[in-house]
Amino acid sequence: MGQPTAPLNLQTISILGCGWYGIELARELVAKGYTVKGSSTTVQKLQLLAEQQIQPFLVNFEKDKESYDPLFFKTELLFVCIPPKRSEGQQSDYLHKIQRICTAAQLHKISNLIFISSTAVYGDHNEEVTELTVPNPETASGKAILDAENLLSTHPGFNCTILRFGGLVGPGRHPGRFFAGKTDIPNGLAPVNLIHLTDCIGISIHLIQHKIANTVINACSPDHPAKQDFYVAAAINAKLPPPVFKNELLKWKLITGIQAPLLNYTYQVSNWASWFQQDNNL
Repeated sequence: MGQPTAPLNLQTISILGCGWYGIELARELVAKGYTVKGSSTTVQKLQLLAEQQIQPFLVNFEKDKESYDPLFFKTELLFVCIPPKRSEGQQSDYLHKIQRICTAAQLHKISNLIFISSTAVYGDHNEEVTELTVPNPETASGKAILDAENLLSTHPGFNCTILRFGGLVGPGRHPGRFFAGKTDIPNGLAPVNLIHLTDCIGISIHLIQHKIANTVINACSPDHPAKQDFYVAAAINAKLPPPVFKNELLKWKLITGIQAPLLNYTYQVSNWASWFQQDNNL
């Protein structure tokens, strides 16, 4: 894990992958006065980006489909926000995409890159984990993400920060829907490791404004209630049938970030019970 220092004097930011998180980040950066370039793999989404004052680019790094406008890579900072696909067959192509992105970034002299990763790289090994914990993923997607992390963080062509998000919640991803009405759900006593979109954006902006690079950050709310407590409260909040969990503790992990306090970032959603009590909470 490198030192969180690098000279960033940013005016233009490119976001590779304007999905649920990427487009909200782009909107916030536009509102703060940055020139923002956003990518999609579908022509239909380009108009949506343009309507948000995001410069739209069609970018694709899939095998046999690679195409991009070099102008997209004319930027001071590149966000890479493309998770592996859910099917294992498609996950095998993920590292190829990351390799091609590295090649393009180096070719067009990108200096700074932020990779949106996941705490899935740790796996559930019944322990508290920090950025100093050696990742040990169990899932195919977790392994694919870790391979991408290793490739990007060791690349000599640019500074790379790894931002590992916990489970994502927020608009369109209300956690009350995840288990609503289900019964006999295992592992009810395991802690949750989640982050709200508000803090995904907040931490990202914090990195930019404070010129932080070459580091690894676990981005996860410091509040870790048991799954059964959290998801029952979430379902009630969403006015959905509450789930029923088994009162047991099986495999688990608890994500702790030692970097966020060092970087003086304060989580805006740090108590889930309080958050559920707010009016416009999700």
